Amino acid sequence: MTSLAKKSYLATAKRVLNLEIDALSNLFQYLDHSFEQACDELLNCKGKVIVLGMGKSGHIAKKVAATLASTGTPAFFVHPAEASHGDLGMIGGADCVFMLSNSGETDEIVKLLPVIKRIGTPIISMTSNPKSTLANESLIHITCAVQAEACPLGLAPTSSTTAALVLGDALAVALLEAREFTENDFALSHPAGSLGRRLLLRVEDLMHMNDELPIAKHTLTIAEALLIITEKRMGFTAVVNQNKALIGVFTDGDLRRAIDNRIDLHSTQLKDIVKSGCTVVKPTLLAAEALKIMEDKAINGLIITDEHNTPVGALNMHDLLRAKVL
Repeated sequence: MTSLAKKSYLATAKRVLNLEIDALSNLFQYLDHSFEQACDELLNCKGKVIVLGMGKSGHIAKKVAATLASTGTPAFFVHPAEASHGDLGMIGGADCVFMLSNSGETDEIVKLLPVIKRIGTPIISMTSNPKSTLANESLIHITCAVQAEACPLGLAPTSSTTAALVLGDALAVALLEAREFTENDFALSHPAGSLGRRLLLRVEDLMHMNDELPIAKHTLTIAEALLIITEKRMGFTAVVNQNKALIGVFTDGDLRRAIDNRIDLHSTQLKDIVKSGCTVVKPTLLAAEALKIMEDKAINGLIITDEHNTPVGALNMHDLLRAKVL
């Protein structure tokens, strides 16, 4: 490969970027009352938003539908060709149809218009031609025109699809803000993502309970507590009094310090060495908040207590790592 060819690649890439940037800058003129009307119609839709598009516009329509759905506006994509063969049954009168077509004359789209109108479903369209068939038959039309495609042949949809995608994003974000859509709302539709884990997982979802809970009576010896720590494999044990209320926690670190101080492990009881008080949390605390507490206090585990200060669970850093809260 010659250096001239490499320079040509870079020159082409820069030209494409400039053309598409210009196309996006040109969109500001189309942000008018029609855009606001479209937002109002979609916001007040009682059913689902059905997004349709054919060819490259279809790919954009799929992405727009996915963005709407994940930001608080229930939506899904229907393929126009499949709609003519039964999928029109997915569309009801309470829904709203959002159609994307660069020309506004796409045959598979235009053929659907009489049926959708008969159903009584409002139609919002986005085309480059405000005088097209689709634009004229729509309740609301948004113009999305570009001066030139980035393709030097002027054939492959490039700048036009980028422009449609950006206007679709603008609609979705405008609706997101109008709905006062929050991070918690977003997490509910993204439970498998990192945000979902951070905002939805609570301590009670991860904590060790019942037989897995490391718990020792305050009258046990250090040696006996060591057996509990070893068995439960948490690196610590909760220490409770005769009423099962939490006194404190005994850790691997406390054991090492006891050995360094030559304390008799077989005769010294936990009540004689454990310091009263320790960091505790409630089961309903977010796992992300528990992580912050552990980081701030430089500790590797937490005891979870109920309203009576009775230990009901335990959690360590490894649990948070496994749950990918970090």
